[in-house]
Amino acid sequence: MVPEVTRRSANYHPSNWGDHFLAYASHAAIKLDLLAFHIFNLSQKLNFIDAIQRLGMSYHFESEIETALQHIYETDYDHHDDKANDDLYTIALLFRLLRQQGYHISCDVFNKFKDDNGKIRESLIGDVRGMLSLYEAAHLRVQGEDILDEALSFTITHLESEVPNLSNLVQEQVIHALNQPIHKGLTRLEATRYFFYEQDDSHNKVQLNFAKLDFNQLQKIHQWELSEITRDRMVECYFWILGVYFEPQYLLARRMLTKVTALTSIIDDIYDVYGTLEELVLFTDAIERWEISAIDQLPEYMKPCYQALLDVYNMIDEEMARKGTSYRVHYAKSTMKILVTAYFEEAKWFHQGYVPSIEEYMRVALVTSCYTMLATTSLVGMGEVVSKEAFDWVSSDPLIVQASSVVCRLVDDIVSHMFKQKTGHVASAVECYMKQHDASEEEVLIEFHKQVTNAWKDINAECLHPIEVPMPLLLRVVNLARVIDVLYKDKDGYTNSGTRLKGFVTSVLIDPVPIS
Repeated sequence: MVPEVTRRSANYHPSNWGDHFLAYASHAAIKLDLLAFHIFNLSQKLNFIDAIQRLGMSYHFESEIETALQHIYETDYDHHDDKANDDLYTIALLFRLLRQQGYHISCDVFNKFKDDNGKIRESLIGDVRGMLSLYEAAHLRVQGEDILDEALSFTITHLESEVPNLSNLVQEQVIHALNQPIHKGLTRLEATRYFFYEQDDSHNKVQLNFAKLDFNQLQKIHQWELSEITRDRMVECYFWILGVYFEPQYLLARRMLTKVTALTSIIDDIYDVYGTLEELVLFTDAIERWEISAIDQLPEYMKPCYQALLDVYNMIDEEMARKGTSYRVHYAKSTMKILVTAYFEEAKWFHQGYVPSIEEYMRVALVTSCYTMLATTSLVGMGEVVSKEAFDWVSSDPLIVQASSVVCRLVDDIVSHMFKQKTGHVASAVECYMKQHDASEEEVLIEFHKQVTNAWKDINAECLHPIEVPMPLLLRVVNLARVIDVLYKDKDGYTNSGTRLKGFVTSVLIDPVPIS
């Protein structure tokens, strides 16, 4: 007789989407013409580039944008015409666009907006457009930029107080920005919000129509991709990875990473909730061995997951072999093994009732955030822009990957620790810190928010020239952090996917943009 095992359950809800995306088996191609950059006024050029990026179509114009911003940077950005030089909106926009492109423009450009006491001038409060631009720019700050720390606090305070006095369109812009700054948003999702641009009389109709056509064309491509892989929870996984890269040239990378992410979600639940410690010993050993014969040692419910794991990586191996880049699979497998070992360490803590110190917890939990594994695996299918040196770089645990993992782990623990404790879960960072430092939950959350803020500063610094690997690779890591900021703002939107995430999926993957 086999003794009955009492298993925990997190009571996850079923998929919101059923077989909805199976209907998108084909997509229509739409021919798009490129736009020219024949704009010579600094302010106009900056606004044009900003609109292209916020409308989600900058991937068509990467070289044009780089050339334009490089020219601005190299021709002394601080000595353009006096009118632009004194305009807070334009200077802040210039700062943000150059920082986004990796140029180390100094925060000293904002010194001209200080008063005699070295504080930001109170007279700027009435310039809502300028304050909003400064607010967005301040999110690109790095460690030690006190004026941008002050600017962020200043603009948040005064923009919030101005909200009731604003017109509907500007009010909507400000409220959304305060909730989701541009730098931490997801391109496709933010594009759906930026289409309100057409309500502004100054909008470029050709540019806007191009963006709408492009959005709908890409949506058809993404729907078709989902029709190939739709399974339970796969839609939410795909949306996550769409945040990492939405561009059509990354179709293979997106497909690979979505499948790996979906499998990881299942493996995570086996370690967190379902498996007994004895079963997890067997599962961990099987993944370390990584061979089909190891399946015989596993309980029946684990076998389909283990088989799927081998199948997905075999598929990746076959794709890479065709491209002559089989070496990449070794890095992907290695980081998955490291992840599973960390999952097992957390499982032992739970079953032993052990609450580690915050330092011990973070050493393991930064791994179980999955972001080192995802950062590594995200590079596998990206094509020739990725070299073997890039995999050596990501495997060395660079600061940008560490910082992205900190964002993921702490933001996740902040919003979900109560739910996880109710369902039976290893102590989170919150419980570990509270116990070790005899701190209140409020004190812990304040400390963790500071650590997340500092992690974002490190992410920003790592994207400034000179950079260790090409910018497209760094952006994958940045985008992973952005996904967390979007999905885990105030609550765990991934686990509770029937709420905010459902609306995100609908706007990006289901509803086309109306074209007038």
